[in-house]
Amino acid sequence: MNIAENLLQIKKELPESVRLVAVSKLYSGLMIMEAYNTGQRIFGENRVQELLSKRELLPKDIEWHFIGHLQVNKVKYIVPFIHTVQSVDSLKLLEYINKEAAKLDRTIHVLLQVHIAEEKHKFGFYFEELISVFDKIQVNSFPHICFSGLMGMATLTKNKAQISGEFSKLSDFFKKVKADYFAANADFNTLSMGMSEDYQLAIGKGSTMVRLGSKIFGTRYLKL
Repeated sequence: MNIAENLLQIKKELPESVRLVAVSKLYSGLMIMEAYNTGQRIFGENRVQELLSKRELLPKDIEWHFIGHLQVNKVKYIVPFIHTVQSVDSLKLLEYINKEAAKLDRTIHVLLQVHIAEEKHKFGFYFEELISVFDKIQVNSFPHICFSGLMGMATLTKNKAQISGEFSKLSDFFKKVKADYFAANADFNTLSMGMSEDYQLAIGKGSTMVRLGSKIFGTRYLKL
């Protein structure tokens, strides 16, 4: 199947409550345009330079999501246009995004990344750490940030029981954070978990956003 056929099939299978991010990192602009022409508008990138290059060439109504580890010194380059940073993994990064967005009078949506995998090299707040952050800060002290939800990546393993368990923990944590800190905030409604290999498990555990790359585009194309 081609990209358009892949997308149409995936969207038929996704519940209406689940939004799709087409992970376009390392895929060409032509491939992204094929997805765009099928109606896809949300795309995810994880490298700032690659994102900047693609953004210049592609339609301006694309809703760009940054899904990789973001260094604070790169924030200023994407704040002028980025819709959502899905990978906020520190209070320092949160402060920088708010600071740079204030200069342009923009509001940036953020998802707070939670570390749920066994791999230590993956980024994200640990559960207790994120609760400590919320206990210390007032969310309204970030006027240029829209707290939209949580994101997490499961362990890269074929053990479906382990993956399901990690997604369950994040889903339960999302409900707790929503109830304890964002009960009056309708914008805090996104639980982004699930990629090409495990998105169906994630949806079964309450995911409202999945991030699919190879499932849509196939083998990685670019080598940057």
